[in-house]
Amino acid sequence: MKPYTRQASVLWIGTCQHGKGAISTPSAVLNEAPYASGSAIKRRATNPLELIAAAHAGSFSMTLANELGTAGYSPRTIDTTATVTMEDIAARWTMTQIHLDVIVSVPRVAQCDFVDAALRAKANCPISRSLNANISMRAILSPRAHAAKPVPHRGSGKAASGIVQKNKVRSNRAKT
Repeated sequence: MKPYTRQASVLWIGTCQHGKGAISTPSAVLNEAPYASGSAIKRRATNPLELIAAAHAGSFSMTLANELGTAGYSPRTIDTTATVTMEDIAARWTMTQIHLDVIVSVPRVAQCDFVDAALRAKANCPISRSLNANISMRAILSPRAHAAKPVPHRGSGKAASGIVQKNKVRSNRAKT
């Protein structure tokens, strides 16, 4: 496969605390979108952490779809939320934690195959591999294979889940 590149550009005006910017991409999906520091949450603007979380959730979802496909399964839905944590460590803001909450609907998948695919996706996701942060994951296999969009953090008493953190897997049944 041939290597490829993508770009984004930001025009920033002012200081970090009181400045503002505009972010654009050649695809025009982001076209001078308002951009601010992560601490300026009162403004209607995106910020670096939000964009990293979005990129990570998207990349992980596509990687998991690929891993499930390689294992012979066709996922119906993969709903991923990435939560990025920043901490002021030694007078520098550092991304310390990213947590992935994943709810997947896959017809006829075995729980062990699902957990294996989720672990492989976490290890193989290009964004996961590029970040220097602790990445944890809670992956839930939705019992409703026909669901158009599963509701995060909710499931029936029959929902099976695999909780993954620091490369350790613990399987359990979701509670009602």
